[in-house]
Amino acid sequence: MEVNQILEKLSQLELKIDEQNLLKKEVFNFNDACKYLDISASHLYKLTSQKQIPHFCPQGKKLYFNRQEIDEWLMRNKQETSEDIETAAANYLIRNKRK
Repeated sequence: MEVNQILEKLSQLELKIDEQNLLKKEVFNFNDACKYLDISASHLYKLTSQKQIPHFCPQGKKLYFNRQEIDEWLMRNKQETSEDIETAAANYLIRNKRK
């Protein structure tokens, strides 16, 4: 194995370890939240300034995020599949049959 390949593998391992450490945290700082959400810093600043994402600003400067609240925020506005919609429609018709 070449030195470059070894260095590349080590770099990949380092990234995986960083990802695993991030998942263990309950509270994220701003940079952690950007990585976790896979969005740019400017986009996250926009979301916080418009109060669209739950966050904390304990001393008026640094921003912090609760991982569980971010997960809940990510899971809102679920888009139903076509199958889910068809099932709901069929159930509605069965329950609300005209007599």
